[in-house]
Amino acid sequence: MFGDMMGMMNKLKEAQAKVEETKKRLNTVTLEEKSSDNLLSVNITANREIKNISISDELLKDKEQLEDYLILTLNKAIAQATKINEAELGAAAKDGLPNIPGMDMFK
Repeated sequence: MFGDMMGMMNKLKEAQAKVEETKKRLNTVTLEEKSSDNLLSVNITANREIKNISISDELLKDKEQLEDYLILTLNKAIAQATKINEAELGAAAKDGLPNIPGMDMFK
């Protein structure tokens, strides 16, 4: 019984290490989201850290329009990054977890 517990504890530590490695790797995955007319571009990591925002001169003339563009494009970029982040971290956690009957959390 204790051997099984030690094995499970080791598996959990391995899973935690895989998740941490995945988090570090996701810092290097960069996504780009653009407005439909390409006047605004946002670069974001899969860990949802904004790296760059590019704004056309045309948008700088209209504060209200720029604010609208920023909200829409940033929200799309964050949603895209979140989708990748959750899928990658979920896969890393599932692969490293021990097989415990009744604990099928990631189905």
